[in-house]
Amino acid sequence: MYKRPQRLPQSVLERPQLNLHKQGRMERWSHRLAAFLSRPFRSSLSSYKRFLRPIHRESIRLESLTEAEIDSYIAELRSELFKQGITNRLLVRSFALVREVAGRTLGMKHFDSQLLGGLAMFHGNIAEMHTGEGKTLTATLSAATAAFAGVPVHVVTVNDYLTARDAEEMAPVYERLGLSVGVIVHGLSPQERREIYAKDVVYCTNKELVFDYLKDSIVLEDKQHKLHLHAERLKGNQQILEGLMLRGLHFAIVDEADSVLLDEARTPLIISGPEIEQEEQREVYQQAMDIAQELEAETHYLVNQRERRIEYTEDGEARVLQLTDGLGPFWVGRVRCLELVFQALTALHLFIRDKHYLIKDDKVMIVDEHTGRVMEDRTWERGLHQLIEIKERCELSNPRETLARISFQNFFRFYHHLGGMTGTAKEVMPELWQVYGLPVVNIPTNKPSRRKKLGVSISPTEHEKWQKVAEGVRHLHSQGRPVLVGTHSVAASEHLSERLLKLGIEHQLLNAKQDQSEADIVARAGEPGCVTIATNMAGRGTDIKLSVDVEASGGLHVILTELHEASRIDRQLEGRCARQGDQGSFEVILSLEDTILSEAFSDLLKRFFAWPVPSALRTRLLSILMRRAQKQLEADHARMRAELLKQDERQREILSFTSSKI
Repeated sequence: MYKRPQRLPQSVLERPQLNLHKQGRMERWSHRLAAFLSRPFRSSLSSYKRFLRPIHRESIRLESLTEAEIDSYIAELRSELFKQGITNRLLVRSFALVREVAGRTLGMKHFDSQLLGGLAMFHGNIAEMHTGEGKTLTATLSAATAAFAGVPVHVVTVNDYLTARDAEEMAPVYERLGLSVGVIVHGLSPQERREIYAKDVVYCTNKELVFDYLKDSIVLEDKQHKLHLHAERLKGNQQILEGLMLRGLHFAIVDEADSVLLDEARTPLIISGPEIEQEEQREVYQQAMDIAQELEAETHYLVNQRERRIEYTEDGEARVLQLTDGLGPFWVGRVRCLELVFQALTALHLFIRDKHYLIKDDKVMIVDEHTGRVMEDRTWERGLHQLIEIKERCELSNPRETLARISFQNFFRFYHHLGGMTGTAKEVMPELWQVYGLPVVNIPTNKPSRRKKLGVSISPTEHEKWQKVAEGVRHLHSQGRPVLVGTHSVAASEHLSERLLKLGIEHQLLNAKQDQSEADIVARAGEPGCVTIATNMAGRGTDIKLSVDVEASGGLHVILTELHEASRIDRQLEGRCARQGDQGSFEVILSLEDTILSEAFSDLLKRFFAWPVPSALRTRLLSILMRRAQKQLEADHARMRAELLKQDERQREILSFTSSKI
């Protein structure tokens, strides 16, 4: 059971969070042992199914109550939860109450699959719920129950639209239960954020939440322990305390947990401030770019596109030092010289326009590689952003100085209670357990799936692949079936759009350039004859509803045009069709020139493609080999996340030591 902390503070004065870095070795090992021993019980679906019968018994009793009697029931339950903490008996009563109130306010009572998902999350698991199973409604069970007990709750998801939509749709449930609900999105002032974080349940994006935490950390400097905060209060130093936004890290439910906790965990979150503008620095960046363009690939440096890595050769290092000799004081020192030119090479060869960034209003705008969305007001560090601006001949922005940083992995481990939900977690179960101590519980669907998988098609070239995709879309469009085509980049989506326009096929284009209209575009993707092209998982979390005519014609058809860096993203795209027992179909159309394959591996597969073997066998073998390349990328990314976590922990330990004032 979840016990409420004694005298839970309702102000910002204590900011409780788990402090993993202050635990001794024995304490850490005992914590891990306890988590390991509890794992079989937490991850067992049968341990949650036993709650279903008593929840339904209580639900039947609640159905007969009047609105006034429901009010009395709510007040009584909140009082008991606040006094006793959350026992199994009170958990059953709370889930039954939330279910009944959802039925009365939204006309939607939770299915058994949603009750199981809520129970799994409440007990500190990742609930793997298939696409379309109603995760938004499921979250209200755990969130409201914790809030009843006086625990501040954060419901975390991946973008502003989903955050605002989910909070708005579920607000009637929380309000009828007497709970306050708030939304944190981009553009709010610090005072507005403080007022919202004071509410019972707060819906927020992962990035806004972490940046607010970092801003509080900057205000607190080395006074983050609650005893320091009490000391500041006793001294009458209200300025520091009033500048804080968060009340602490108590209870979090993470939607799209695989994306938030893993996919985005490869990049640390950094708050930076502008450095003093110096014309000389601008000149240095231009010099670095000029030198990088003089170097020769293979002779002076090696580029590994699959692993996104550049390495100097011995001749390359010597050539850089030769070219930078005598350029000025910024070029003194071997390490600095090599680092500046290395960043310039990275900007030239590893960052691609319309894939990793867009040019908008003469500015370089970063594209989130996991969602396909533009990340406004975000910049790359260590001069990389300025070097890309030089590469694209944009106006140069000022370099920025790092003020605070943290990884998602470290941040979410600070929560006293963490749970989550996603449609795709089984592939990363070991990593979720190793990093966060989160088991995965697979929740059965409410209705049997009717999705048809039509297999894999592999072409030798990209040109032939796009031709096959366009012909397939035209055929389905003529039948009146809606089609959703998933692409890997903005450039690929626009290339396919041009092809369809030449064929006279009207369609909707959804990529990072149409972020504002994303939800509307996705919501129409299930209309008869509608063709939608979407980058990555744009529109994730938005239901695609089908008309009766579309359902009768076979439902939505989804085409995957390139394997992503994680097979989970492929499954997410697959899950856009055939939701909640609807009809639907899914196919994969690939080429041997896709970016997931290294150049050498692609050439090898092309030679294999010409072998005189049956077509079906060739496709099967090629598909296996391409999936192996994908698995290798997944392993590389897991390694990168593990290394980032180690670096983050080492840095925090160093900072903890150097900032102590005993």
